[in-house]
Amino acid sequence: MKTLTRTHGVHSTTSSGGAPTVGAGPGALTRISGQWWSFLGLLAATAILYFYGLTANGYANAFYSAAVQAGSESWKAFFYGSSDAANFITVDKTPASLWVMDLSVRIFGVNSFAILAPQVLMGVATVGVVYATVKRGFGHVAGMVAGAVMALTPVAVLMFRFNNPDALLTLLMAIAAYSTLRAVESGSRRWVLAIGALIGLAFLTKMLQAFLVVPAFALAYVLAAPTPLRRRIVDLGLGLAALVASTGWWIAIVELVPASMRPYIGGSQNNSILELTLGYNGLGRLSGNETGSVGGVGGPGGGGQWGNTGIGRMFNDAIGGQISWFIPTALIALAAGIWIHRRAPRTDSQRAAYVIWGGWLLVTGLVFSFMAGIFHEYYTVALAPAIAALVGMGAGEAWKRRDTTLGSAMLAAGTGVAAIWGYVLLGRVSGHYGWLDQAVLLVGLGTAIALALGPRITTRAATVAASLALAASLAGPTAYSMTTVSNAYSGSIVTAGPASMRGPGGMGGPGGQGGPPNGMAPPTGMAPPTGTAGGFGGPPSSTGATPSTGGQSATGAAPTTGGQSSSTGGMTQNGGAGGMGGLLSAQTPSSEVVQALTENSDQYTWVAAAIGSQNAAGLQLGTGKPVMSIGGFNGSDPAPNLAQFQQYVANGQIHYFVASSGGPGGGGPGGNTSSEINTWVSSNFTQVTIGNSTFYDLTQPLSG
Repeated sequence: MKTLTRTHGVHSTTSSGGAPTVGAGPGALTRISGQWWSFLGLLAATAILYFYGLTANGYANAFYSAAVQAGSESWKAFFYGSSDAANFITVDKTPASLWVMDLSVRIFGVNSFAILAPQVLMGVATVGVVYATVKRGFGHVAGMVAGAVMALTPVAVLMFRFNNPDALLTLLMAIAAYSTLRAVESGSRRWVLAIGALIGLAFLTKMLQAFLVVPAFALAYVLAAPTPLRRRIVDLGLGLAALVASTGWWIAIVELVPASMRPYIGGSQNNSILELTLGYNGLGRLSGNETGSVGGVGGPGGGGQWGNTGIGRMFNDAIGGQISWFIPTALIALAAGIWIHRRAPRTDSQRAAYVIWGGWLLVTGLVFSFMAGIFHEYYTVALAPAIAALVGMGAGEAWKRRDTTLGSAMLAAGTGVAAIWGYVLLGRVSGHYGWLDQAVLLVGLGTAIALALGPRITTRAATVAASLALAASLAGPTAYSMTTVSNAYSGSIVTAGPASMRGPGGMGGPGGQGGPPNGMAPPTGMAPPTGTAGGFGGPPSSTGATPSTGGQSATGAAPTTGGQSSSTGGMTQNGGAGGMGGLLSAQTPSSEVVQALTENSDQYTWVAAAIGSQNAAGLQLGTGKPVMSIGGFNGSDPAPNLAQFQQYVANGQIHYFVASSGGPGGGGPGGNTSSEINTWVSSNFTQVTIGNSTFYDLTQPLSG
């Protein structure tokens, strides 16, 4: 049923389950046009920000870029997400994010822009989806605020310019949230099926992390959909079936295909995608019991490999500047929104929106805060849509009620806490942004006081105060974001913004690891980057770039062709202070190495083999030829075992072996396997120097 209402001179129709839509009344075309153009302006500004200096990141995470290069040459590698076109081993994730980049590279070739541009487009799309979802129930201005917060969240700016799976994961979950709201409004089974399919595809992007939003979506639908309870329960069951189907087809194929006919499943110890899903990338992330991992367990207040766990984790020195700028404001908006709609009808879609986004924030945030396994700062991009939506919704609710005590209190409290927390976060990089922290505090608190006056100030004065409050709240994230797009990032672990104290949560902070695990040193002849001391986490850079683990640029200078540095005659580490080439960032082969590996390359299945995926990735990207990654990402997978490797060598399938310091393995059987292979090769084959790098020629045994 539809009714016609008139608000501020503009006619609108309101469906029984939906939000108002502008109709054909006086001024409607102008209103629609103005909203449309401002929305397009938001998307255009986001695209400009995200595309700026994009190719300075080069191949970004070479681990995934090498898999993209492989998938662009082999459809089998495309399907499985293999690290090399010869299909020896897969990456340690499901491959959906690689599929998008693979298709781009098949069209535009293997280059930085073709790999990273899809991530930018995903970021712009995520901003649009967040806007559209919030606008449905809370209006254009609320949607614009949500979109701006989403676009300027520092970790989002970083990850939508990077080739980790998190960009596609975040977009898919945001679309699923939109679909949930549509399902709640209409009770449509088709939208419920769409939710299941989207979450299933998100699972194929980054496995079990995609399921963290499911409780909130299911709760919102079962509470608010305008259908009988039995119908709602049946719909959720069908949605679950859609989720299983959209995920299960790929899982079933991988499990049922004989191991001899597919690549080894990277990250697993038993060559099983189910083991990878439930163990290393699943429940092990919660407990910290991850066979094949490189690190220890964090506990409440304890310092493990991945930092202290606890309720304050999202606000600490390492993570706070990435994501937490608006978390206090979002929590205020969530509490106030639930209170405002406490007596609304069961089918109230606005209250359902708070359940959707609030449940997303609370469940995912608490899991991130207490998980004891592998955790990196950039994971928090998954919180950005929920935070942005809640801030926009709260702003819309508060502004509509600004002449009431509750509305003015919401505006004042949200602005005040954003200003105070922004001041604290900016203070952690004291001196980098000059007086910005003081300006944020003064303007934020001043406008908060003005907004608290409610009806005692004019509408124009309140509008000016609200505009200044928004500007002050966004100033800190904007500064971090501008620093992020001005610097080059590469490697496996990157963080947004300027150099700050790297506290718990980063591998360079307290509890960090001091040396390479599993014999994963860089190839012999590879010097660590300037500023490091042979382990993770060098000193903070005076240039303002984050010296984070994983080879992030410490200078902000754009890398050379392919996004990787080079030095005459050898292989140099792609990254800056804090990186450790063998595990977390790739190596760039010199022209001498490229020439040697590509000469007569058609005679070999793999032109070289190296312990660990990053060591192999640099060589593969430099030569365009398959390179075997022994032991997968960490060098800890038991693939191949010594006997298998010896057979490959006997068959003449591998030309060179990258020299490594070796050492006892840890974290799983594969660590010992990698060490055994390294020992056998160094004892039985001729060592050769190519440029400044050391290899073993597997076609030249030491004895007949």
